[in-house]
Amino acid sequence: MICVSIGRSRHKHMLAEFAHLVEQGAKLVELRLDYISSRVNIQRLLKDRPCQVVITVRREQDGGKFMGSEDARLILLREAIANGVDYVDLEDDIAGKIPRFGKTKRIISYHNFRHTPENLREIHARMKALDADIVKISTMANQPHDNLRVLEMMQESDCPTIGMCMGDIGTPSRILGAKFGAPFTYATFHHERALAPGQLSYDQMVNVYRHNSIRHETAVFGVVADPVGHSLSPQVHNAAFGATGTDAVYVPFRVPFDGLGQFIEDVPRLGIKGLSVTIPHKEAIAKFLTKVDPAVKGIGAVNTVLFKNDEVLGYNTDYKAAMDCLEEAFGGPVPHGQPSPLKDKRVLVLGAGGVARAVMYGLHRRGAKTVIASRTKSRAQALADTFGAKCVDWQARHVPTDVVVNCTPIGMHPNVDESPFSKSNLKPSIIVFDTVYNPESTLLLKEAQSHGCRVVTGVEMFIHQAALQYFLFTGKEAPEPLMRETLKRAIGPVKY
Repeated sequence: MICVSIGRSRHKHMLAEFAHLVEQGAKLVELRLDYISSRVNIQRLLKDRPCQVVITVRREQDGGKFMGSEDARLILLREAIANGVDYVDLEDDIAGKIPRFGKTKRIISYHNFRHTPENLREIHARMKALDADIVKISTMANQPHDNLRVLEMMQESDCPTIGMCMGDIGTPSRILGAKFGAPFTYATFHHERALAPGQLSYDQMVNVYRHNSIRHETAVFGVVADPVGHSLSPQVHNAAFGATGTDAVYVPFRVPFDGLGQFIEDVPRLGIKGLSVTIPHKEAIAKFLTKVDPAVKGIGAVNTVLFKNDEVLGYNTDYKAAMDCLEEAFGGPVPHGQPSPLKDKRVLVLGAGGVARAVMYGLHRRGAKTVIASRTKSRAQALADTFGAKCVDWQARHVPTDVVVNCTPIGMHPNVDESPFSKSNLKPSIIVFDTVYNPESTLLLKEAQSHGCRVVTGVEMFIHQAALQYFLFTGKEAPEPLMRETLKRAIGPVKY
């Protein structure tokens, strides 16, 4: 279950959001009285309430906004109990001052906005002893391992416990609470009005992460990156899980570069079955693998990892996705045993990062005549040497070509008015492939279409590689149309 926190300065706005949430399916709402700027009318807030309510009056030191005296705050909490509120949230230092009364259940809470203490179980035992119906512990995650510590503390408790880590590193603890036995977790009314660092919105929890269907047996997949908040993979994969009835959830894991080893060690205890891997871990994760597919050896980078028994298996779906996209632009799938239409084609690759490496590997295997240019020529030269290609200076990139593949971030949101290739060098015979997917319609592709070029969007590559990952994760064919629709909806309408 999800408890949705509402913090508004006026009673009528709080009540309006309360009613709206219930219409959307909310079963439990937290009313943050510390946000109300006028004299609080508890009876007005609780009268004819359409679902269960938690009343909270949080001090500044605990992340709240209450500016009155401590006596006034305790009076509000006692008044809520006297009016029969379903739950009341009491910090551990005041729980002894407010006795149990009526049917109101007591949430005894602890907040630490600096770190996740080493003595979590001692803190939990102290709070449980304060006549708690539910213990709530919310701490700041400074490393991914903090999530596991909080989740396992919650799972091992014989008292209903809500354990959450704050901050974007702590997001997995909010999503996976139900798998580890939390009676409920917290979300905010809207993603732009989080009442705690890293808090997700009710809409995200329900419609992206399908939180209400998560249970102990639910398999965990995810994307590991730093940063990770911009990733649209959770939306795409979770939509696919929902459409195919797969009991799984896909979670964003922000893992700093120096925390990757500990995170991989934590994988079995978190219930993780597979991961998408992106910057900055595509190369570093290789040392944790027990087996890799041939493409990984050739590319030197991993974007998909499976955990099966004691094996850690590495794959790269980027290169096959890119080649499929290009070959489809030449007329469709290549019949088995037939040469690729890319054979002997002149292909210009822009950029020398991880995506460019995967593209270069695929082009080399298909016999293309490849030229590479990057703003960092040393990296481009290294790729050219590895895959038998030619390297040119960035300023000399406008060479005669049949295909242009942009593997740079130029044109990516928010810098949508930039293009890596001059429109004066575009000709109708050229195929232009931009691996940037947000926006789908980059300036490069707009200009290419205006010059009569065939274009391949980054959305198509994203969906191809995600579909391949989905098959590796589940053994099922991916619902590609739904995944494409979900991604396009997330990045906004296409405008050519």
